[in-house]
Amino acid sequence: MVLVLGDSISAGYGIEQELGWVNLLNERLLRQTTEYQVKNLSISGETTIGGLTRLPQALERYNPDIVIIELGGNDGLRGYPISKIRSNLNKLVATSLQADARVLLVGMMLPPNYGQRYTDAFYRIFSEIAATHNVPFLPFLLDGIAANTALMQPDGIHPKAEAQSMILDNIWSRLADMLGRDPAAGVPALDSSSLWMPDRLQQ
Repeated sequence: MVLVLGDSISAGYGIEQELGWVNLLNERLLRQTTEYQVKNLSISGETTIGGLTRLPQALERYNPDIVIIELGGNDGLRGYPISKIRSNLNKLVATSLQADARVLLVGMMLPPNYGQRYTDAFYRIFSEIAATHNVPFLPFLLDGIAANTALMQPDGIHPKAEAQSMILDNIWSRLADMLGRDPAAGVPALDSSSLWMPDRLQQ
């Protein structure tokens, strides 16, 4: 089983749930006749501390092979201390690994109006934790999407349904090897034109 622990981006805010990237992932795996199923435990507005609260029970209940951790964006947007965000994400990864699950850590970026010092420190958290635990890492979930207004909902916050397949491709570039599948197009480079998020990630 693949367990997705995320916020509104993975919960499919503002679109039909079946159009969200997590459901598209499940459909892709079904087409490829793999043994993996997908369980989406993403909640709009979720923070790292919320994820920590829910994760132990989820690990016990579902015993996942892989945990995709897509959290931290809301913490950053609320200005939480970098040290606290790092600590919570570190615990999320460590807890998953201790349950014999493999982890894909998904990174996020903050808009520049949060200040370069804070946004840079926030962005580095994900790569640092991935290196510490030697787990696969996607630098930016919305690479190639966030800076394209045509792919974002009118609120300027959440991706449209049309962007969900692109989100899945970003995830798949790291997840495929973990599943023993062919990543096909390979691992895309980070698109420097998309290195900022809208002013708010969540509602």
